[in-house]
Amino acid sequence: MNLIERIEHWGDAHHPRWIDFVRISLGLVIFAKGVSFIMDRDSVASLIEQTHFQLSIWSAVHYVVFAHIVGGIFIILGLRTRLAVALQIPILIGAVFFVNITKGFSFLNSEFWLSLVVLMLLIYFFIVGSGPMSLDKEMDKPGYKRRI
Repeated sequence: MNLIERIEHWGDAHHPRWIDFVRISLGLVIFAKGVSFIMDRDSVASLIEQTHFQLSIWSAVHYVVFAHIVGGIFIILGLRTRLAVALQIPILIGAVFFVNITKGFSFLNSEFWLSLVVLMLLIYFFIVGSGPMSLDKEMDKPGYKRRI
């Protein structure tokens, strides 16, 4: 049994059912943030410019929006949750350490605290996986396997 299989086994054994509602809420927050980024792409571009990102700003904006919308839907459904979370973690690391931390640690900086909580939840779900109420669990059932 390799390390990844051990982590998956530990995640399956230590995953209460109520945490699935936290996963669904996390997916909704990420999806809503992606929709808000679509509505105001110029503010996202200015946020990315603040980090002095060296590659194309618009490619980074498109990555952030795509990852938030598609990743949010995947996290809500519990479909390939670890992959969806892995695509979100670099974005949230950038949000926490490069964008929101420049505004300070005050309680008035709600974007920083929201980004920090979302980052911690993403790390948690990267470790434990999607849980019992997910499409991943439904597709792992023996009768689900189909041949194409």
